Amino acid sequence: MLIVLGSTNLDQIGTVTRLPRPGETVSGHTFSTAPGGKGANQALAARRAGAEVQFFSAVGEDAFGPAALELLQQDGVDLTGVRRTDAHTGIAMILVDEAGENVIAVLPGANATVDEAAAEAALAGRGPGDVLVLQQEIPMATNRRALALAKAQGVRTLLNIAPFVPETTGIAAAADILIANETEFALLVGEFGDRLEAAMLERAATCGQIVVVTLGAAGVRIAVDGTILSIPSMPVEVVDTVGAGDTFCGYFAAGLSAGDTIERAARRAAAAASLACTRAGAQPSIPYRGELSEVD
Repeated sequence: MLIVLGSTNLDQIGTVTRLPRPGETVSGHTFSTAPGGKGANQALAARRAGAEVQFFSAVGEDAFGPAALELLQQDGVDLTGVRRTDAHTGIAMILVDEAGENVIAVLPGANATVDEAAAEAALAGRGPGDVLVLQQEIPMATNRRALALAKAQGVRTLLNIAPFVPETTGIAAAADILIANETEFALLVGEFGDRLEAAMLERAATCGQIVVVTLGAAGVRIAVDGTILSIPSMPVEVVDTVGAGDTFCGYFAAGLSAGDTIERAARRAAAAASLACTRAGAQPSIPYRGELSEVD
C-alpha cells in the first residue's frame, strides 16, 4: 500500500504577463481555482500512476473543503484518513507568468492541525512492502513521528523536502529516499557550485539514503549505490510548471510501490512531470498512466 501523509489546499490561480517585483502591482489576465496542496497532489499523481493510495490530511468545514478533495475522490483515492476541522481549508495563492514560471504563497489553515496522531493513524498496521510519502506543508513534528514509526515498522519512506524549512536539516536523513529540487538541495547541504553530482553522492553515502534531485528541463539526477543515474525530461512546450514536482514524486513513489527499479520508476515519473508542464493547474495537469505508454 502507498500511504501519503500531507497537505490539502485549494489553489487560487491568477495569470499575469510577468511576475511582480516586491511592492509592485501588475495587471493580470485570468483567475481560476483548482484542488492542490503538495500532499494531495502527490496522492493524486500516485493514484493516476496506478497505485492504490490512502491519503491522510485535514480540511476545513468550509466550502473550500469539498472542492479541494473533488479530484481525489473522483479518481478513487482512499480519503478515510482526511479529517474535517474548524480551521479554514488550506489555500495556495499562485501567480503564473506567460513563460509558465510562478510564485506561490501558502496559507496552511487545516494543514497545521495534521498532528502526530495523524502520523500514528497513517502508520497503524503498516510494515515491509508499504511505502510512505511525506512533504513539508504539515507540522514537522508530524513528519518526524511518521519517519520514526516507519523505520521501526520497516516501511519505506520518501521525503520531499518542499517547501524547505529550518527543521528540514534535522530530519532529512531519517528518510530512505530524499527528493529535492536543486534550490532545496543547496539549502540542505550548502552551495555546491558545479559539483552537484559529487554533493549528491557525498550526501547519499553519509546518510545511507537515496538522493533524488529534480532539475526541471535538465531532467533528474539520482545518487544510488555509489553511482549517479541521469534521467532526461521530455522536451515540451511549457504552459505551467505548478505541480510538476509533485507529479514526479507521486509517480516515482507509485513505481517503487509496484516493485519497479529506481531507474524505471524515475523515467516514468520524469515523463509524467514533463507532460504536466503542458497543462495549467496542479492537480488538473497530472497525467494518467495511459498517456505515458511510450515509457512503459
